[in-house]
Amino acid sequence: MPAEKLDLRDVPSSERHPMIHDAFAAIAAGERLRIVNDHDPKPLFYEFEAGVDSFDADGYTVERRGPKEFVADLPTQ
Repeated sequence: MPAEKLDLRDVPSSERHPMIHDAFAAIAAGERLRIVNDHDPKPLFYEFEAGVDSFDADGYTVERRGPKEFVADLPTQ
């Protein structure tokens, strides 16, 4: 199970990335953060891959569940 789940679909765009970074920083090694978003969070993946040392890019998954529902797991190492 994810350590934390964030549903970002009703959060203003300008607040999303800071909220995600704060939540990710609060979880322990080996845990993951699950986000629910209204678009594919691929830019977030690249941002984490380039700048977050504890992000496990190989364990990242994303699933499209509907036209405006993408569920991504951001694991720590």
